Amino acid sequence: MFEFSAYLGLFGAAFAAATLLPAQSEAVLVGLLLHGAQPAAALLLVATLGNVLGSLVNWLLGRSIERLRHKRWFPVSDGQLERAQRRYHRYGRWSLLLSWVPIIGDPITVIAGTLREPLWSFLLLVTLAKGGRYLLLAAITLGWL
Repeated sequence: MFEFSAYLGLFGAAFAAATLLPAQSEAVLVGLLLHGAQPAAALLLVATLGNVLGSLVNWLLGRSIERLRHKRWFPVSDGQLERAQRRYHRYGRWSLLLSWVPIIGDPITVIAGTLREPLWSFLLLVTLAKGGRYLLLAAITLGWL
């Protein structure tokens, strides 16, 4: 039972960390890697899947921003949203390779949705970025480097 709950907890932490919610998945992954009860490859797969799916939620939220952005309660001003969209246009889809970076990564995935980044390129670049980050973290933790 612990094995399933470990995977579920890691998935949940990775999913939440990829949304706009403040959460940390790296500490959970490192703890499980150091515990050694689960294969590292399985942990990397679960963490990456959870993190990418969380980013997909951001992308979907971004796709619906246009109909919500003029509501009084909307948390981002028109100017902030337009600045973010200009930056994304400037660097293009390659900015999604920074989706793993704390603070800036989650908004990048939202903006990609607002600007209708195709799903295939979004998933490819976000998976490379987030999977690469977890792989590097595992390599450092387990002494593969």
